[in-house]
Amino acid sequence: MAKRDTPPRWDRKMQQRLARGEAAALGELYDRFASLVHGLAHRVLADEQAADCITREVFAHVWQHPDAYDPKQGPLRSWVATLTHRLAVQRLRQTETAALTDPEAPPGVTGSTSSLEELERRVRRASVAARADYIVTSMPAPLRAALELAYFDRRDYRQTAVDLGVTEAEARRRLRLGLQLLSTAHDTGTPGAPPEYGGAV
Repeated sequence: MAKRDTPPRWDRKMQQRLARGEAAALGELYDRFASLVHGLAHRVLADEQAADCITREVFAHVWQHPDAYDPKQGPLRSWVATLTHRLAVQRLRQTETAALTDPEAPPGVTGSTSSLEELERRVRRASVAARADYIVTSMPAPLRAALELAYFDRRDYRQTAVDLGVTEAEARRRLRLGLQLLSTAHDTGTPGAPPEYGGAV
């Protein structure tokens, strides 16, 4: 059995190829993670153009700094997601702070404590939503399928069991595990989670 700190072979090889400056490696990385990056950025920023910009920034950073990824700290997917989240939150703070300091803003809004608190609430909400998205896309397919049936199709565990061709006990287990994983989106200290997905924003 492989050691827990041994990164997947694909991750190690991808980092090595990027470090050698292989453009084909960047293309392969983009094909694999672009939808994840754009989706997380859009979840935080709620803006298509801003998400496009963050996507470009993420892959530019990976291309320019492949050694910033430490395989011993976790999978490449998690590192890319963490980078995306950090850049998107920075962009959100910059954009909202600029709006708060706009001299043309209505009186009483510019730089007020309540406005700054609202900004932090927005950042926290966006971060939780992004973490939830990441958790759902990263969880094992059987758990994700059970959650999707329960959430989108409003299926109970009995109907889910029939749809998935599993026992009712197995359907309950999958739903329970999936919900437990999803609940960690609000957790500020999730063991093993990437820093931006288990730590303070």
